[in-house]
Amino acid sequence: MSIVETAHGAVRGTVENGITVFRGIPYAAAPVGPLRFRPPAPVEPWQGIRETTAFGPTAPKNPYAAPLDALLPDPDIAGDACLNLNVWVPAPSDGPRPVMVWIHGGSLRNGSSAVPTYDGAAFARDGVVLVSLNYRLGIEGFGVFPDAPANLGLHDQLAALTWVRDNIGAFGGDPDHVTVFGESAGATSIGALLASPRAQGLFRRAVLQSGTPTAVAPATAARTTTSLAEHLGIAPTAEAFARADRGRLLAAQRAVTQRGNPLTGGLGFHIVLDDDVVPRDPAAALADGASDGTDVLMGSTTDEYRLWFVPSGLVDRIGELTLRAALIKQRAPWRAARVYRAGRPGASPGEILGAIATDTLLRVPMNRLADARARRPGRTHVYEFAWPSPVQGLGACHALELGFVFDTLDAPDTRLLTGDSAPRSLARAMHAAWVSFATDGDPGWPRWDEDRPVMTFGAQGATLVASPREQERRLWR
Repeated sequence: MSIVETAHGAVRGTVENGITVFRGIPYAAAPVGPLRFRPPAPVEPWQGIRETTAFGPTAPKNPYAAPLDALLPDPDIAGDACLNLNVWVPAPSDGPRPVMVWIHGGSLRNGSSAVPTYDGAAFARDGVVLVSLNYRLGIEGFGVFPDAPANLGLHDQLAALTWVRDNIGAFGGDPDHVTVFGESAGATSIGALLASPRAQGLFRRAVLQSGTPTAVAPATAARTTTSLAEHLGIAPTAEAFARADRGRLLAAQRAVTQRGNPLTGGLGFHIVLDDDVVPRDPAAALADGASDGTDVLMGSTTDEYRLWFVPSGLVDRIGELTLRAALIKQRAPWRAARVYRAGRPGASPGEILGAIATDTLLRVPMNRLADARARRPGRTHVYEFAWPSPVQGLGACHALELGFVFDTLDAPDTRLLTGDSAPRSLARAMHAAWVSFATDGDPGWPRWDEDRPVMTFGAQGATLVASPREQERRLWR
């Protein structure tokens, strides 16, 4: 099955250890020229057989800034046709296979489907057709302009999911049995898609890893566009940005956004409310019943904050005064620091603030969403990744679970975060849970209810915990 006929033409992949892989299949036209800062346009059909044996171009982006560049590989593949995807196909079977579609993270300005940790071979090995995709990033994907649609990166994701619906049957996948999964900005994207009328019928289940359904007002997100325009000396319009040299644009983007991160804030890129893809706040829409029939698996890592706080040394620069000021700014309960310290003897002020930020930005919103869905038709399951990395004292930091979910602990790039002795048994357990969820909606533990069951993937293996750190969670009701 190395040759498959798609709606736009035939593609030839490669057979690797019994799995057929198609890399770099275009799902939309290259977003250049008059198509730049416009919604994705259809692919022009081709004649003959298109070779899809190498990853396609990645979206224009800067590399991660130090020190994260040493921990998060981010391949950069040149070319204009960045709206492409990859498909890993299991050995032929008697019936159609479940499909999983991976949407990468990277703060909406980094990442791609070519990251080695995201290799889909283990999913195909276990009977799943795995699709991974690229989408526009940064100002070209999430800029806010008066003369262009918002959320172009989400438009790209919708185009890729539409391609899956229309073509995945030719690869042995079931278009009615699609699970979308993503991490960080990928999970936030999925949260928006879950609530979007435009995504109805494109997937059946969803996995949100370390990202919650959020969107901001256009005026808030437009601050980044305005700052970039001022830096470049151009008007804050799509027409002006389309004329800008891409190298200058990326340099300006780095200068304007380099001090921001998901925990400490600063200028960056966001999914925004619009009249099309995201007409309503996603969290509110989901709490009110949007995607009620969709099964959802979601969770976070125990120490999300450590990816940003530890390598940069920020965790050691935060003192008691900074902690107190941050808690006042967040309008935190007066006893928050004391409650968090009780569960973390000897923790520094930076570690206390990081734990609070992890909860308020990720764990607590996920718990609220799970509570809202508890008695709804779609099942909700919650996990936590708690295995601590030995690398640089990162603990169970943001993105650490990725190599476990994909069962790619042997990839050198994965080991930059996990080290060389990460437990393979834990990867097998976590990967198997994701496969099981995509297959029948049951990852292997009870759905969310009043007991608040959380499957915790930690140093002791996979353990079901009821209401973990409940005293801390209750602070943020």
